[in-house]
Amino acid sequence: MKIVFVILVALVIVWGALVTALLVVRPKGTRVGEAVRLLPDTLRLVARLSKDQSLPLRVRVRVWLLLVYLASPIDLVPDFVPVIGYADDAIVTYLVLRSVIHAAGPDLVTEHWPGSPETLAALRSLLRIQDDD
Repeated sequence: MKIVFVILVALVIVWGALVTALLVVRPKGTRVGEAVRLLPDTLRLVARLSKDQSLPLRVRVRVWLLLVYLASPIDLVPDFVPVIGYADDAIVTYLVLRSVIHAAGPDLVTEHWPGSPETLAALRSLLRIQDDD
């Protein structure tokens, strides 16, 4: 019984550390609501990136892992938790998209973006993508 308790405490500590890490790496000054507003177009962007054969395999693997994480019912912060339940999805998506853009270039987002120019501008702002990168 004591071992089960120790394992549960360890899992809670690891979970707390992961949630704290997500909060630390989230984009500064960004509200979760901004990211949620872009969600439908961002999901289509990620799906298009996952199929882009011109991307290096290591980059596409990151995108595929993101899709698996987003589809998974297991999250770092359960989705039923008000407000922050979807924050981990938004933060992980932010981190993966930043790494994909760093590896493949900022024009990639423009090429695959399914939404309007206004929502693309909002995404570029959220991801801190400069036009002259």
